[in-house]
Amino acid sequence: MYKHVALLVRKDGMSHEEFVDYWQHNHTPIARDIEGVVRYQTVIPTEPEHAEFDGLAELYFETLEDLHDALGSSGSRDYDPTKEVAAEARADVDNFLDLEGRPRFIGEEIVQKDETDGDTTGLYKHSAFLVRQDGMSHEEFVEYWQENHTPIAREIEGVVRYATVLPADPENAEFDGVAELYFEDLDALYDALGSEGSRDYDPDRGKAKEAREDVDNFLAIEDRPRFIGQETLQVDRTSEN
Repeated sequence: MYKHVALLVRKDGMSHEEFVDYWQHNHTPIARDIEGVVRYQTVIPTEPEHAEFDGLAELYFETLEDLHDALGSSGSRDYDPTKEVAAEARADVDNFLDLEGRPRFIGEEIVQKDETDGDTTGLYKHSAFLVRQDGMSHEEFVEYWQENHTPIAREIEGVVRYATVLPADPENAEFDGVAELYFEDLDALYDALGSEGSRDYDPDRGKAKEAREDVDNFLAIEDRPRFIGQETLQVDRTSEN
């Protein structure tokens, strides 16, 4: 499936708590009914004071055409949908989002491991927005990430779901990919991948340590935003398709 990930930043003058209240109670009921959406989930930071973003909104579509029709093209931070609900959602974002400060990513999700049966509500999630090292092409980055790093990352202690997302339009994407690791326990996530306030991390054992050592082979670690939060599945129509 194709996925639109919006890294949400609240408007000036709005507290994080006000942002979450509006997003969850006003915007989400609209967004879950955007034309073409087959799955929609939101992620709220576990430690807002340390998070780089106020939340993640993730919308899934069966086809890239459906996604672009609803949410705009890969290269644009703004969008101007014409379908009824998508247009209503677009009008509403001005009420709570700093749209220009909101990165987004459009890509194709590859599920590498899943012990959740698709129910991710309540799980803790580490989303790493990946940037390749200088001197490495996007294609070289993807090959290393998928062939060398992913077999290690999927075996990190405590991981119950692991997905990678490849950009649909690499030339216009702000990131080279997204790595999503889910845990049932927040302490297990922090133990493996570090706390919310740190872009770097230093696990001392097992596959987490091996994965940390390997990222230096392909990632610009200081340029890689990350987000740790608790996920809520807002709607899932995938079984209907």
